[in-house]
Amino acid sequence: MSAIIVEHLTKRVRDADGSLTILDDVSFEVGQGATVAVVGASGSGKSTLLGLMAGLDLPSEGRVLASGSSLFEMDEDARAAWRARHVGFVFQTFQLLPQMTALENVMLPLELAGDPQAAAKAQALLERVGLGARLGHYPRTLSGGEQQRVALARAFAPAPPLLFADEPTGSLDAATGERIIELLFELNREAGATLVLVTHDEGLAGRCDRRLTLKAGRLAGKG
Repeated sequence: MSAIIVEHLTKRVRDADGSLTILDDVSFEVGQGATVAVVGASGSGKSTLLGLMAGLDLPSEGRVLASGSSLFEMDEDARAAWRARHVGFVFQTFQLLPQMTALENVMLPLELAGDPQAAAKAQALLERVGLGARLGHYPRTLSGGEQQRVALARAFAPAPPLLFADEPTGSLDAATGERIIELLFELNREAGATLVLVTHDEGLAGRCDRRLTLKAGRLAGKG
């Protein structure tokens, strides 16, 4: 079965010359539990595609079916509620809330879902990623690798069936990035989630079941 179906996805934006096409008639499917790398040169539309697949942006044309829902037939409130139930997202720049501790950042999606065990689950996940001694630390006091581990714990906390990662090692040195990737794949295997990630790292792309190659906004390969 397909976890995600992308059909004729197109994204255009206005620019000084009139209109710029960022994605051009992109179609593919992702099977449940698959790991997929989206690769291509800078400016090829990778992050835009990921944002559309997660329902964070609206296309000019086309549709995305994910976890049984047609994302762009929903209004923004319905898409936000769908994301809360179905999506975990890991960003290159971590996107932790600076006024919250590591524990509070991981608790947040669980609390929004009304989970009465939010604190216990968040603590267990932080211990799982090796940050049991850093629960009360704020993001500014954590290293880049530690912040990304908090971000991984937060993404996996609500046990989403879909996980998206946009250059998850892009802000990290090579050794730290490798540790983060090991942890990402390990957590994903345990969760059985469908993982779609954007990367420039050929080694990381090679660890995925499949790669999608974008070239100037068009899908150049579905290997």
